[in-house]
Amino acid sequence: MPIGGDTQRSPVLTLRHCALPTPCIIYPDCGYLSHSPSSTLRSGSWWGGRLLSQLGTGFTLFYAPIFFVNHVHLSATQVGIGLGSASLSGILGRILGGSFADTPLWGRRRTLLLSMLMAAVASFVLAIAADFPLLVIGNLLMGLGVGLYWPATEAVVADLTHPHQRSEAYALTRLGDNLGLGMGVVLGGLVIGTTGAFRLLFVVDGLSFLVFFGVIYGAIAETRTVAAQPPPFFTGWYLALGDRPLQIYGLLNILLTAYIAQVYSTLPLYFSNFVHATPSGQGFSSLIISALFTWYLLVCTLCQLPTARALKSLPRTQVLRLSAWLWGLGFVTIGLTGVTPRFPLAGALVGLGLLAIATVTYLPAASSLVVELAPEPLRGTYLSINSLGWAIGYLIGQPLGGLALDQPRPWADGYWGLLAASVMIAFLLLHQLDHRLAKSTSDPSPE
Repeated sequence: MPIGGDTQRSPVLTLRHCALPTPCIIYPDCGYLSHSPSSTLRSGSWWGGRLLSQLGTGFTLFYAPIFFVNHVHLSATQVGIGLGSASLSGILGRILGGSFADTPLWGRRRTLLLSMLMAAVASFVLAIAADFPLLVIGNLLMGLGVGLYWPATEAVVADLTHPHQRSEAYALTRLGDNLGLGMGVVLGGLVIGTTGAFRLLFVVDGLSFLVFFGVIYGAIAETRTVAAQPPPFFTGWYLALGDRPLQIYGLLNILLTAYIAQVYSTLPLYFSNFVHATPSGQGFSSLIISALFTWYLLVCTLCQLPTARALKSLPRTQVLRLSAWLWGLGFVTIGLTGVTPRFPLAGALVGLGLLAIATVTYLPAASSLVVELAPEPLRGTYLSINSLGWAIGYLIGQPLGGLALDQPRPWADGYWGLLAASVMIAFLLLHQLDHRLAKSTSDPSPE
């Protein structure tokens, strides 16, 4: 909650002086985040910039495959390869982004500026793409830009927060992401429905990245304050990759990210082709599926901050354990929705609601845990490894879901039961992580 009673409340970030030696950054109802120069974050610019950037991403998120298959007349396989190439370049971007963010030469700010420029160029390339090579080039550039972005932006939030407020801070930035993404999906649909101008969506996406570039350049100061020089590139990665708790968490992160990939890539097709939504056995219509995923984003948005606040007193591993339970329950509900013809819409709503709460439970706790594991000079490198888990999780999760849905019944329906059973792997990893963390607390000497 805000300190003092006379501060004007704002729907975004505000700056004010409080009973601390330097100005503090305040999230509404969240309390202070850190001692920081007032130039670091002005009038919610960081939160608003992330919202705007995600709004642009929402414009193209669901419509790019439709455009390149139905209007550019590329094959579905070509479009899949083109869009998937972003994941490959994203791995390189994440490796470079974490290392750049830790160096005094680049730092968080310059890395973010580079990522926004690269993403804007990628959007404009995609706006003019009329063949397969340009589709691949645009997505390679986009993957590199996004890869540079995530370790640096997560490090900025960590730099500006006190440990006991960190989960709430990550939750609030995710709230901005979800709001922007949801608004972008809706507005993108309106643009397509009224004008049919698919290429305009990519132009808007590129402009949103340029505006965020301007916000970073004009309103965001460098947040890296570590005086010590970080170790050389390979030494830093060697130290991080040799961190046993981070290794265990990395496996867990890949598993949970593969779960998130099912929501975006596998569930729409399952709802369309396997759920008995009509007496004739047909699946949900495109309109119903769009409404269902709007519901998913709405639950994510509404539950993000309350969930973070309710769980902030628990250890991070306990929060991740709760998230794993919710993933399991959600997958069971989705599987039952596919095999029972009664009330399929209600089952889909409940299942997606559980998966949404599992998502918002997982994300802030995961980022906060990585920051706690990281030595401060290697914070960007550790967060880079965290972000790499996302790239690997999607690389595994998306084709795995596609392979499952290529199978006939009952195998496609049983896939959700297998996903629910795989939650036991998460519990085993969390048990090992608890053991390692307890050992490092009682014996801080290196093994």
